[in-house]
Amino acid sequence: MPMASTWHEALDAARKAGLPQVFHDCDTGTYGACREGEPQGTFKNGVLVEHRCICMPAHLSAEELEEKEQKFRKENPDW
Repeated sequence: MPMASTWHEALDAARKAGLPQVFHDCDTGTYGACREGEPQGTFKNGVLVEHRCICMPAHLSAEELEEKEQKFRKENPDW
């Protein structure tokens, strides 16, 4: 799945691919679309290193996603 740079782009990707969730990869700063429970990360020496991602349902609006992410980050500043 191509990476996106905003919640808007992630929602477009989810809708085009028929995927139920969107995410913000906080370790890379990218956004994307995924299946429920699908881990995000990179492979290092053949081992998946999971990234810290905020995943939410793709039926929300980009504004709702941004609001929920801001609330989560405010409540969890060390995450």
